[in-house]
Amino acid sequence: MQYNYKYRLNPPEALTETLLHHVDTCRQLYNHVLHLLNGADDIPARYEVQGRLPDLKTWWTDLGDVHSKVLQMVVKRVYDNLSTLKAQKENGRSVGMLKWKPPREYRSLTYNQSGFELKNTSGRPTLWLSKIGEIPIHLHRDIPENATIKQVAVKHEPTGEWYATFGIDVDEDTPEKPENPERVVGIDVGILKYAHDTDGYAIKSPDFNEERERLERAQRDLSRKEHGSENWEKQRQVVAECHADLKRKRRDFLHKLSNYYATEYDLVAVEDLDAKGLIELPGNSRNRAGAAWGTFLRMLQYKCEREGTYFVAVDSKDTTKECASCGVKTDKPLWVREHSCPSCGFEADRDANAAWNILSRGLENIGVVHSESTPVETALPVDTVVSAKRVVETGSPTLKERTASAVSE
Repeated sequence: MQYNYKYRLNPPEALTETLLHHVDTCRQLYNHVLHLLNGADDIPARYEVQGRLPDLKTWWTDLGDVHSKVLQMVVKRVYDNLSTLKAQKENGRSVGMLKWKPPREYRSLTYNQSGFELKNTSGRPTLWLSKIGEIPIHLHRDIPENATIKQVAVKHEPTGEWYATFGIDVDEDTPEKPENPERVVGIDVGILKYAHDTDGYAIKSPDFNEERERLERAQRDLSRKEHGSENWEKQRQVVAECHADLKRKRRDFLHKLSNYYATEYDLVAVEDLDAKGLIELPGNSRNRAGAAWGTFLRMLQYKCEREGTYFVAVDSKDTTKECASCGVKTDKPLWVREHSCPSCGFEADRDANAAWNILSRGLENIGVVHSESTPVETALPVDTVVSAKRVVETGSPTLKERTASAVSE
């Protein structure tokens, strides 16, 4: 199986200058390749463009400073971006052309298959990169002994920090999924409650108001500085650090929550959401963007695959309108938070009812025979509300134990 391990780098000043030079050379090559492709009548194959790199080095001497595999990955990056653009256009999105990359938008370089090595010099771990040197690295967790490092991506963050992300291939079999999953759950995501599941748990959305206010203050201070001045650059870094802090805390919450569902259940059913499309809808787009549903679902999907858990994305149409007990559809405005069926009398939280419908559709999608008991008979009488802080502080695997203690508090 394939994983990504991310570590902090601590390059000395001399190596920092070398890294910046390599990154900027890659940026210039990216723009050069993009210029060639934009002017071509027929776009050549990627390997044909990569084959021209030795000729480029005869007059573009800076290319000789950079490892050949890194240059090849720059060409691949251009073609990958073109493929993504083409796919979006085929899906009906209005897209333009790829733009040239200014320095602030191109911050990384990638070593693929060769040109890198993890070393232990005098008891201090270092990352050796071809044509750059040995960079001290903070290995806060060990790479598995049965893992093969396939790729290393080095990135310069807007905060000024350097990170290395290792793409590793672990020699292990993917766990087989159970023929008849017993521990199953449906999840409905939202804003007021981040996730509502069929086991009766409602996970509150994390409160990042303090972090957002700090970011907005930093941005206001930045707007008062003279652009390009030394004070402006210092404040720009403060803004970048606020962004990074908010991002880390959000991803920490999402990692722990997705890990809980992937490890505790045999089957996880979710809505097949178009997260980007939802963000583009008018009204409350900031909260929808901050919820990062797309990121959560991607994390949940790969972790379910890692754990041998079914991950089933179902059609989200009418999951809120349809009664989970009898199937009758009832229109209800967004401000109505309770589901009350006029046909069978089943009453539940609006999101809990949707979660039951999601689970039913998920089980049907994989052809699992399940109990005919209705949510009226099996749902918890009162939903257990779990704070996002409790998820983050304790970690995901013991969510149920934490909710039990929360009820007793």
